[in-house]
Amino acid sequence: MNFKLLQTDLNSNARAGLIETAHGKVETPIFMPVGTVASVKAVHFHELKEDIRAQIILGNTYHLYLRPGLEILEQAGGLHRFMGWDGPILTDSGGFQVFSLSANRKLTEEGAYFSSHIDGSKHLFTPEKVVDIQRIIGSDIMMAFDECPPGDASYDYAKKSMELTHQWLKRGYKHFQVTEGKYGYFQSFFPIVQGCVYPDLRKQSAEYITSVGADGNAIGGLAVGEPVEKMYEMIEVVNEILPQDKPRYLMGVGTPINILESIERGVDMFDCVMPTRNGRNGMLFTSEGIMNMRNEKWKNDFSPLDPNGTSYVDRAYTKAYLRHLFVSKELLAMQIASVHNLAFYLWLVKEARQHILSGTFASWKRDMVSRLGRRL
Repeated sequence: MNFKLLQTDLNSNARAGLIETAHGKVETPIFMPVGTVASVKAVHFHELKEDIRAQIILGNTYHLYLRPGLEILEQAGGLHRFMGWDGPILTDSGGFQVFSLSANRKLTEEGAYFSSHIDGSKHLFTPEKVVDIQRIIGSDIMMAFDECPPGDASYDYAKKSMELTHQWLKRGYKHFQVTEGKYGYFQSFFPIVQGCVYPDLRKQSAEYITSVGADGNAIGGLAVGEPVEKMYEMIEVVNEILPQDKPRYLMGVGTPINILESIERGVDMFDCVMPTRNGRNGMLFTSEGIMNMRNEKWKNDFSPLDPNGTSYVDRAYTKAYLRHLFVSKELLAMQIASVHNLAFYLWLVKEARQHILSGTFASWKRDMVSRLGRRL
């Protein structure tokens, strides 16, 4: 993987860059739709590519390991061939999912013991095994196995968790360096900065992660219950230390405003289930604010879904029709809303990139943030 930093905004830390992978180029800043179990929920891949214009998507090691399983993925020739997506893929290591199973997991220096949420079967993830799994998946970018502490974790817990993440990273990266991909192309490895909401821990973690010298770096353990101001503070602390010439990936974030604020602070890559999950529940993000499509106010509004939208659904369907679909509990409602929201998120980061390159990001971002949070 190669990363070129093309331009940094004169009035902020916002950056425009280019990532080159074995499956194509990714223009940053970028949003990555989440395809946890080899599917971006309710969205066809031709829609992702041709309408939403996603450049890279996300898969999840934990979920893919459990289902369909490694044997099937290897027989298929990796995740790209299994699901018919020929663009770049990043896989999360499964650390967050294991963290979410707090009642059914046990962490040790060796790794994480957990029970499957599907059938209760027992499993062990070690840093080395997680690399091996991601070799079989064949993602272009794989993540280090980490522990993700809750946003309100105590200092002592956060420190022990960070130290465990660093121990696992040392082992995982060593194993990555002595193994090879299974399908004839290069894979990259990103370590993850932890440290909860404690600046000194975040600094320690960022320094250690930088010393590893991987192709890129991620910021984890945010948007897990901490105040949003703390999240922005931690991004600033970490990005003062992470190298300028490597991409920075903020995991699991967030709202359109979160994304613009984080771009301003020097983040390059984002993923989040919000556009699809919230879309399936009737929430649409637009450049003018947020719409709840279940509201009665839309029942006789026959105007296009989003006159400023970039997707075909924004012109093909009306607000009244989409409200009718949601009230009627039609599956098509979830499809339309998911496509719209993903197209909007991709439009937003593309616009941010263009404004960084033209030197107008700061004023454009201020205007956008003033509108994005409005309830329409």
